Amino acid sequence: MTQSQRSRYLKTGGILLFVIFLFYYLSPSGAGVYNGDTTIASPGGQTASDPSLGTTKCSKSSDKSKPIVQYAIMIDAGSTGSRIHVYRFNNCGDTPELEDEIFEMTKKKEGGSGLSSYKDDAQGAAKSLDVLMDVAMKHVPEKLKACTPVAVKATAGLRKMEGNQAQNIIDAVRTRLETVYPFPVVSKEQNGVAIMDGSDEGVYAWITTNYLLGKIGGPDDSPTAAIFDLGGGSTQIVFEPRFKGAKDGMPEKLAEGDHKYKLTFGGRNFELYQHSHLGYGLMSARESIHKTLVEDIHSVNIGDSTWIQAPIINPCIAPGMVRTVDVKFEKGHALGEKISVNMTGPSSPAPAQCRKLAEKVLFKEKECSLAPCSFNGVHQPSLEKTFAREDVYTFSYFYDRTDPLGMPESFTLKELHRLTDQVCGGEPHWDVFESVPGAIEELKGRPEHCLDLNFMTALLHTGYEMPIDREVKIAKKIKGNELGWCLGASLPLLSQGSGWKCRIKEIS
Repeated sequence: MTQSQRSRYLKTGGILLFVIFLFYYLSPSGAGVYNGDTTIASPGGQTASDPSLGTTKCSKSSDKSKPIVQYAIMIDAGSTGSRIHVYRFNNCGDTPELEDEIFEMTKKKEGGSGLSSYKDDAQGAAKSLDVLMDVAMKHVPEKLKACTPVAVKATAGLRKMEGNQAQNIIDAVRTRLETVYPFPVVSKEQNGVAIMDGSDEGVYAWITTNYLLGKIGGPDDSPTAAIFDLGGGSTQIVFEPRFKGAKDGMPEKLAEGDHKYKLTFGGRNFELYQHSHLGYGLMSARESIHKTLVEDIHSVNIGDSTWIQAPIINPCIAPGMVRTVDVKFEKGHALGEKISVNMTGPSSPAPAQCRKLAEKVLFKEKECSLAPCSFNGVHQPSLEKTFAREDVYTFSYFYDRTDPLGMPESFTLKELHRLTDQVCGGEPHWDVFESVPGAIEELKGRPEHCLDLNFMTALLHTGYEMPIDREVKIAKKIKGNELGWCLGASLPLLSQGSGWKCRIKEIS
């Protein structure tokens, strides 16, 4: 081979290699393009092929493997009803930015509208989500549907179902989503349609809160916020304890155990403390407190059950108010498995006595196998020592019972204590609420409001051992977006390898 031939071969080979490289770099498959019809690969990122599929925040995505705009669909299948969240994100930066959220829920009906209300009718349960999926069909652009993941997470309702009922419903929901709608369903391996673990529920809520606050996923490296979520059947606590400069016998790091949750998000590593206290949601607490009161009265009236027919003075009911309550017992109890009693408020306010009942159900004296413990023998690092000044966000029933009474977005436990005393004082003490729209109606329609606030105070101060002067924040939304676990569970779905692939359209 002559020198000139060798030179021509080298030039031709170089051109071919350059063309192959250029083709790989610009092609949809080589760049990891989201959808060939919706995005165009360009050096450093992707742009929208259609302005309606783009964003006003930037002209191209931060990385060539990411589309400029992504949607994600999360269905919260709760015990009382199902809710859909349709999220729209842009990928202008390293971490997805939430641009919009569409929220809708199933209509309330007798017996509940949750998946569990359908019991043996698994197909009916699956079809009950159609009204929610119609919202997704309407709001997700047609060209993006094939690459918009959908997941369904069930909570307390399905956990309590008997036999194969829950699994049958889960299977029916997955089949319907996969066969009726164009969205890719997150895989079984990644729990795309599943009953969610209590620890995940709390951690996802922590991600949601701190993401919306800008404390994770962005340049802010400030301490993260804690979350306290008070549901109906359980309550969750999640925070990032800090052990730097540990003294007075404090450990230097978070002890190993189920309470420890390692998380990587936005290029940062977090070691979180989390626990879901089953049986300590507000509705469960009501049942426990009423039962404790009845058990106390029964203990001094052994052999005499006539007192059941008379009004029972309950310090957790405001003076002048009455509530008929069903109290359930274990099998073989001397009073039977269930009795219906008339709970009546005392002649004068007794908030301290109510708080004593609330503290009693926390079982602070229970053996603590791994110290320190919060309540009921559950290990928890001291908030006062490892989370003394950082923000604490409380939501769900914490918000629902305080915001309607005019409480500000931030208040101390001492102010919560004062509010509790005012509510427990009964109508003669409610003049302070007359300037708050709807507050008087709220109090008159809820005889157990005194109980609810006492339990919340006892849980935070006695249970979690937060100082009485500690400030907490209540919130339902941050920056216009709903708090809770749904957003935190949706964010991981935007990453590759999260259990779904774009659906390929069949050509007929």
